[in-house]
Amino acid sequence: MSARVSDRHAGTTTGVLPLRRRPLDLVLIAFFSISILYGFAFSLPEGLGAPVSPDSPWPPLRALHGWAVAQEPGHLTPTPTLVASLLFDGFVQSPFLLLLVYALLRGREWIRTSALVYSGAAIANMYFYFFATWFGVHPPPHPEVYWPLNLPWLIAPMVLAWRLRRAPLFVAPR
Repeated sequence: MSARVSDRHAGTTTGVLPLRRRPLDLVLIAFFSISILYGFAFSLPEGLGAPVSPDSPWPPLRALHGWAVAQEPGHLTPTPTLVASLLFDGFVQSPFLLLLVYALLRGREWIRTSALVYSGAAIANMYFYFFATWFGVHPPPHPEVYWPLNLPWLIAPMVLAWRLRRAPLFVAPR
């Protein structure tokens, strides 16, 4: 019992591989933490109707204006498909990612099913986002910049699904 108590006080659960020995989880935690911040600071306000403009009432969207003019002009006049994608990001994806990051940090097995559902939904969302952006009225003028900076949001949910493919998730192989 004392070993189990000391493990709990050390912030780990007995039998869980320490986070430092799960480098892919560390990468996913870092990436999804950035995604959470972006979703709440940029996607949600834009999806709710705050304009991406130099005089936007929301400062992050004022900062996004330069990017939108140069790389993603579709954000200047978002289509309903783009707005739906942004709202998914702000209302569904970002809150779920808070839970996912917690589960990855703490080594919680219960995240598997919901994270697999999330992965599928996030991949589908990126399809709609790319379609709305790329085939919209104003497609990105510089694909060599657009794709490397946007594809990680498609790739990360795929990597997460791959990561979750086998049980157990957080213990060392025997």
